[in-house]
Amino acid sequence: MGAATPLYTFVLRLADDHLILGQRVSELCGHAPMLEEDMALPNIGLDLLGQARALYTYAAELQGEGKSEDDLAFCRLERDYVNALLVERPNLDFAHTIVRHLLHALFVQQLWQALQGSSDATLAAVAGKAAKETAYHVRHTSEWLIRLGDGTDESHERAQEALDILMPYAKELFEDDATTQALAAQGVAPLPSSLYEAWSQRLDEILSMATLSRPDLTLGLSGGRQGRHTEEMGHVLAELQFMQRAYPGLSW
Repeated sequence: MGAATPLYTFVLRLADDHLILGQRVSELCGHAPMLEEDMALPNIGLDLLGQARALYTYAAELQGEGKSEDDLAFCRLERDYVNALLVERPNLDFAHTIVRHLLHALFVQQLWQALQGSSDATLAAVAGKAAKETAYHVRHTSEWLIRLGDGTDESHERAQEALDILMPYAKELFEDDATTQALAAQGVAPLPSSLYEAWSQRLDEILSMATLSRPDLTLGLSGGRQGRHTEEMGHVLAELQFMQRAYPGLSW
């Protein structure tokens, strides 16, 4: 099966999202604001990397070129990655880490729930496990955002600033295109746009408890799904790919 099929493209997008976000979350290991969080964030990162690994394994199978999950994760050029721009945004502060992850987790929670009923058995199986992990991610990040937003003046200001900066990147998650339309017609995956209402309602509930104002989502930033990334993506890959670039074919 060729790399240009809608199913391969969709699985690769999901895998890239989880790999890059997992890498970003792992950057907080040893740098979280408290010991408990210094343990929680790496565990969340491991969940994301585990989901990425399952998806890359399936993508390699669909591609049919004899590549491994490591080949797809570590040995591609920047323009070959098709993750959403949101997940590559940097950890400017703890509020950015929490807001970025919450916006993505709320989206993918809806997606995993829908994919459990997918006509593709492999995706349905991956979704069954991932949905449970993502439910914890949503709970963890929403509790932190409420704590930050309804906390001190400084924590409220930082949380609002992070939300204002990151919200425009969320719009890309809900964009439909030929890939998602083809899979929706086959009963493989839902249209991303169909997940927006539930995502929006849950986000509003959290922001209300956090005493934060929701930024306008009319204008959005996109391009990641087409391999057009922000400057920060290069920095992520420089660290992520170092071992494979320095020692090609390295295995544990």
